[in-house]
Amino acid sequence: MIKKTLIPLALGGFGIGMTEFVMMGILPDIATNLKISIPEAGYLISAYALGVVLGAPILVGTLANRPPKSVLIWFMILFTAFNALSAFSPDFHLLVISRFLAGLPHGAFFGVGAVVASRLADEGKVAGAVATMFAGLTIANIIGVPAGTYVGHNFSWRFAFLIVAIIGLLTVISLKRWVPHIDANSSASVISDMKIFRNPDLWLALAITSIGTGGFFAWFSYIAPLLTDVSLFAPRSIPLIMAIIGVGMTVGVILGGKLADKFAPIKAITILLATMSILLALNGLLASSQYVMLCLAFTTGATAMALGPPIQMLLMQHSKGAEMLGSSLGQSGFNIGNATGAFLGGIPLTLGYSYSSPQWVATGLAISGGILSMIMLVKSPIRSPSRGLARGVP
Repeated sequence: MIKKTLIPLALGGFGIGMTEFVMMGILPDIATNLKISIPEAGYLISAYALGVVLGAPILVGTLANRPPKSVLIWFMILFTAFNALSAFSPDFHLLVISRFLAGLPHGAFFGVGAVVASRLADEGKVAGAVATMFAGLTIANIIGVPAGTYVGHNFSWRFAFLIVAIIGLLTVISLKRWVPHIDANSSASVISDMKIFRNPDLWLALAITSIGTGGFFAWFSYIAPLLTDVSLFAPRSIPLIMAIIGVGMTVGVILGGKLADKFAPIKAITILLATMSILLALNGLLASSQYVMLCLAFTTGATAMALGPPIQMLLMQHSKGAEMLGSSLGQSGFNIGNATGAFLGGIPLTLGYSYSSPQWVATGLAISGGILSMIMLVKSPIRSPSRGLARGVP
């Protein structure tokens, strides 16, 4: 049973997941309404991702010496306000700005939330508590994104962002009522926190995150044309298959939490990246089989999202004294992987290769991330599972 104190973190993750991924579904509606091209509308996705990458270290570094509960509340207030601004933006230029601003609290919320979850968790179940927060993000792909896409397409894309703003407001209320006070780290400061960047293992963990998850995004970015052009699914089947992927993500993030609680985070990451490399290669080899692709849609999504909890634990381990900042960098790494994977995966398509070709780019990125994780596994002493992080101390 989910602890009541963790529900606000999951609710916040749901809102964040919805606002990030619903954009893919309502992009044509925005383009038509604002009289811009689809490629121009795509800048809205890039603007949000840029906000995530920049916002995580800046916001967390600035507020590191404040009580975590109040910091989370302020992040969700910003999140709510900027998504409401997106809903009421009169033109494309203000919408780009509002999407950038809405992305700023994204990684910061998950970074601080991971530390809060670790302090609220029962002994030996820290990664499971972190997984609860990420489960909200994955459930958004099953419920929130399809609902937002439907509302945006049949009524107005602005309503999708209004729904997100309402979820943000509910998160603020639940954070205030259900999350207990946690003492601030009074010794924290921007200058002292930045010292964690002297740790080469932190940079290696970020490289594993950015490159390894880039494999997932190279797969996910081009999954729809792969399914229609190679697997020969009817276009109307794609939403259902995307829901299957979303279910896999939800199952995966829970299993990832259990795996990271049982093994050291770097060992769990190595296992998962090796598994994902195999699955991505199978996507390229067996794309002509519809039955196999349905199974791979579930398992690939599950394996990719299972990486979330152990990656957060790994970053916290290598950010001693500035765990909130280190943890927040995970979302920056994921979004770098998002941009890198989508870009590199598109190169073979521009050269005239089939829609199966991005799967080999995806496989290469996952293998590269796995090699880096094996290097860290060999060179570093195996740390105990997340039991030692019960109070947020690596």
